[in-house]
Amino acid sequence: MSAPVRGRSTRVRPASNRRQKSAEYRARRRVIVRRRLVALLTLLSVVGLTYCVFFTPLLGVHQVDVRGSVVLTDDEVRDAAAIEPGSPLVRLDLIGIHDRVAALPRVAAVEVERQLPGTVRLLITERVPVGSVKLPDGFHLVDSTGKDYAVLPTAAPGVPELVLAAPSSADPATRAVVGVVNELPEKLRPDVVQVSATSGADVKVTLTGNRVVKWGSADETPRKAAVLMVMLTRPGLAFDVSAPDLPTVS
Repeated sequence: MSAPVRGRSTRVRPASNRRQKSAEYRARRRVIVRRRLVALLTLLSVVGLTYCVFFTPLLGVHQVDVRGSVVLTDDEVRDAAAIEPGSPLVRLDLIGIHDRVAALPRVAAVEVERQLPGTVRLLITERVPVGSVKLPDGFHLVDSTGKDYAVLPTAAPGVPELVLAAPSSADPATRAVVGVVNELPEKLRPDVVQVSATSGADVKVTLTGNRVVKWGSADETPRKAAVLMVMLTRPGLAFDVSAPDLPTVS
């Protein structure tokens, strides 16, 4: 008998194992492709949303809401704000809008707010007159800061006449007069007809009944007013509270 031939044994993988590994590989590939596709779609969505928000009217200005105006009309405020319809809300220059509206003489303060999806709200505080100054071109309204901000053809009702050469927040006489008027007690205000000054130290207050009060400077106005209220219980037409420790009446 011939001896058996010894050869290298070869292990053959079952077909089922190959199919299983091939299926696992395809499954991993599908997961990877799916993840990449989701990442790509997410990136495209972010880019598309950013473009729509920043560069299209999708979230643009569709309404300018004005609140707080009294004498000014809403359209006057909107014209000053100069906000283009459809302008992307997130790209608005809020400081520029604020400054343009604040430049209106009657505006004392303004707040600018964005409100999604497409509204800009302007909150206006108008100046309130503490008196009016009669000049050749009309009656100039002066507010609590001393600013001359409007001209009327007739005297402003409900406020005293201020006698000043040139009303201005930089003028010492204006500052003194406004400082006195701002601190007068409510009980005294209805009796005030006129407040005048030529400097920061010679304020004079004229009351109803031709009564005149020498006030001096705006310093210690609350104390001077308290002294005057007591003195007004006495008969007289001329009162001096410029030195509140030594008041006189005649």
